[in-house]
Amino acid sequence: MGSNIFHHPNGWVGTAPWWKGAVFYQVYPASFKDSNDDGWGDIPGLISKIDYLHQLGVDVVWLSPMFESPQKDMGYDISDYQAVYPRYGTLEDVDRLIEACHSRGMKLILDLVVNHTSDQHPWFRESRSSKTNPKRDWYFWKPARYDSAGNRHPPTNWRGYFAGSTWTWDEQTQEYYLNLYGPFQPDLNWENADCRAAIYEEAMRFWLDRGIDGFRIDTVNKYSKRIDFPDAPVTCPDVPHQPAPEMWCNGPRIHEFIHEMQTQVLGPYKAVSVGELSNTPLPGQVLPYVSAAARELDMVFEFSMIRLGTGNLFHGKYIYQPFPLSVLKRHVATWQTFIEGTDGWHTVFCENHDNGRAVSRFGDDSTPKLWEASAKVIALWQVTLTGTLFLYQGQEIGMRNMPADWGIEEYKDVESLGFYNEAVESGDGKRIQDTLHGLRILARDHSRVPFQWDDSPNAGFTGAGVTPWMKVHDQYRELNVANQLKDSESVLGFYRKALSLRKEHADIFIHGAFRLLAPEEESLFMYVKESDSEVNIGGGGAKRKAVVVMNFTSHAQQYPDVSVVLGCRAGEEHLLVSTVRSGQSALASNELRPWEGRVYLNFKP
Repeated sequence: MGSNIFHHPNGWVGTAPWWKGAVFYQVYPASFKDSNDDGWGDIPGLISKIDYLHQLGVDVVWLSPMFESPQKDMGYDISDYQAVYPRYGTLEDVDRLIEACHSRGMKLILDLVVNHTSDQHPWFRESRSSKTNPKRDWYFWKPARYDSAGNRHPPTNWRGYFAGSTWTWDEQTQEYYLNLYGPFQPDLNWENADCRAAIYEEAMRFWLDRGIDGFRIDTVNKYSKRIDFPDAPVTCPDVPHQPAPEMWCNGPRIHEFIHEMQTQVLGPYKAVSVGELSNTPLPGQVLPYVSAAARELDMVFEFSMIRLGTGNLFHGKYIYQPFPLSVLKRHVATWQTFIEGTDGWHTVFCENHDNGRAVSRFGDDSTPKLWEASAKVIALWQVTLTGTLFLYQGQEIGMRNMPADWGIEEYKDVESLGFYNEAVESGDGKRIQDTLHGLRILARDHSRVPFQWDDSPNAGFTGAGVTPWMKVHDQYRELNVANQLKDSESVLGFYRKALSLRKEHADIFIHGAFRLLAPEEESLFMYVKESDSEVNIGGGGAKRKAVVVMNFTSHAQQYPDVSVVLGCRAGEEHLLVSTVRSGQSALASNELRPWEGRVYLNFKP
């Protein structure tokens, strides 16, 4: 999996790093495969399914946190960077996983969670032990503020991601510590050079020396805070804590810190890096992180598209906000074109561990027929976009959101429960119902339901009679890998085919220039992908082109003559792929079935 020669859409020919054309697959270990029937997924279970991922077309496994942790936020609260949480396995199991990937020509990346630790991490235990401890300054500590009546208040009015203040009072040392997320996740102080050096050594080099190939870097743009700690403007006057992402996202030293991480660790190990870049909606803000010349990150996740439908990030996040197709298309177009004329790169994804399932959010899972059709058109949409493709476990079989009739007791996530409890405490019945409705669409829990391998009890995730850590989906007997492996035209079969076509035509789909068609059309999603490689059309040279046409509705739709866009005579366009099952009767010319997608080329493949 080395570099390869490609024709860049901006006109130059160069050597593409291997990761640009790779397919990454995120594994959420607690929910993937349980090997020892304790109801919790584990690394040996993942190893047992490596051939399944290899046959799907996966090049890189991204393993979400499996480190030692109290598991108050599913491993994003790490208490030991160099140990494995026992229910996931051992260090030797990680070594076996590295070997299983490498022996198949695949790679492995881990999650790097270094904005914060668990409050059980030895670093924090030392830091909170006394105001004079050498590690006191490895975290953010501030004295209380007092009002005229002598009441104690946090140092700032900032609201955290999981509701409440970003500050937690510590009785022992009589100061507050900063935590952007839960009180059990104190923020590390990247201003401290010794702290940064320890992060590089203990959380990064330790794993790179064992043979991993890089990191997905959690909350990568939150390491540099406003250390003058001003209050945030009051934008929500009825609550004590105010949204304040401008105080900790893209801070004054962030590029210095990321460049240092690259030059001291990532670069010397030739480790691939993909950063989680939240609250950064402008291309001009993102480019400095991914510019090759800047030497920071290889690529980042930008969240404008995947967060469509969410309410205010800090107040009412789970009050669902419907959106038209044109808004989705606008976001896609913005991030497909922002790298043109630059030395940056982009990621392609529509699912991860922090969001609801794509087929339930962007597709239609109301009937089996529409579910399959829309899951396939989502696959076609993803594999034809420029950038590095990331899939999330279960996406390739069209896993759905949790059933709508599941009660709040089935939701396990700290964020889901935090927003729900906040609604309950408000006493506002409409807010409670609106929050429940939003959670049924958007909650992080949907992506964490156990993987559906077969129709045996517990979907083959764990043994019969075992109670899994999270309830298995009610529809696992119909929707599972085993059923779809028997059917080459299933959602899984389509993903396999589409991933192969993506690599076969990498100059168009992975590296090609993107041009959106009919941006205001609310039924059809259409765009052109164009390579700098040329083909012969009518005796002359023309760039290799594809037109992607997709029906994002449950009704048949007419689409325009694609030959005009492709620059060939009517009838001479070549159909590369359709999402419709073979043998179905043809519709009228230029008509798409409900949730059908097609790709046409201006050359014969």
